[in-house]
Amino acid sequence: MVAGATGLVGREILEALLADNDYAQVHSVGRRKLTLEHPKLKQHVVDFAALPHLPKGDDVYIALGTTIKVAGSQAAFRAVDFDAVVTLARASLAAGATKLGVVSAMGARRKSPIFYNQVKGEMEDALVSLNFKSLVIAQPSLLAGHREALGQPTRKGERIGMVMTQLLKPLIPSNYRAIDAKDVALALIHAVQTAKTGAFRLLSGEMQGAAKRFTP
Repeated sequence: MVAGATGLVGREILEALLADNDYAQVHSVGRRKLTLEHPKLKQHVVDFAALPHLPKGDDVYIALGTTIKVAGSQAAFRAVDFDAVVTLARASLAAGATKLGVVSAMGARRKSPIFYNQVKGEMEDALVSLNFKSLVIAQPSLLAGHREALGQPTRKGERIGMVMTQLLKPLIPSNYRAIDAKDVALALIHAVQTAKTGAFRLLSGEMQGAAKRFTP
């Protein structure tokens, strides 16, 4: 099951899962229907504040996220990046899921002085407490990708991060370089598929170049 498939990383996760022979069926969960059609794809349009009973998915991938600017307020941001994520995780666990992969952010920490990172940290802690058999939390740096193609506004910080990475790549530690959304998606999928029991975090540097390592 995939949530957030209209986003930068979620779209890459969905495409990779549909192409993966290890998955017989893929359920997408979101607030609006995707234009994509595929024989393995089953779509579920939902209200995350009032989720219906979800279909069982052995592996669940959550790539929900917004920004305070797009959401309009801190409360609206939290409703997506904390409430929707945790509610969906609980519902998928109740439906029988055993493995969860979630896209968070570098610097996520409950006690962070930065509100964005604070909410991400609280979300991570809440997911750990749910005790999935396996939980993998991806913490990417600034994302590289074409948001315009998804009808999303570009993010100034991501554009700056991509330029700086291109200019100063040898000098920037791998965890701080801008990272392609496809690398995040493929690294997360591989980590979930091979995860042992417990909770694990994937740092941005570990995910760099995943498209070269994991694409058949």
